[in-house]
Formats: sequence, structure tokens, C-alpha cells
Amino acid sequence: MMKQSGLFDVEERLARLSGLGDQLEAFSQIVDFAVFRPDLEEALAYSDGSTGGR
Repeated sequence: MMKQSGLFDVEERLARLSGLGDQLEAFSQIVDFAVFRPDLEEALAYSDGSTGGR
């Protein structure tokens, strides 16, 4: 039987990762990920959403 996630489980997990030295936090201090946003938005722009869909 799988335990149902609690209200603060995700926050506690992220805090634990941060305390252990989360690699993504270290990378974010070195790499400006905002530089990649325009390319990612263009590559992932399937639709403007005006016609509905999933």
C-alpha cells in the first residue's frame, strides 16, 4: 500500500535536498538559465491555446 503524500512532503523533501547540497542549486549559481528561455519557448510552442485542446 502506498502512503498518500502530505501537505508539506514536497517542501520537506526540497529542504532536505538543499541541506544535502542540491546539485541544481549549485548549477543555478553558476549558469544563467534565463538565457535558454527564448529557445525553449520557441521549441516547445505547440499552440497558442486559443483553440482549446489538452
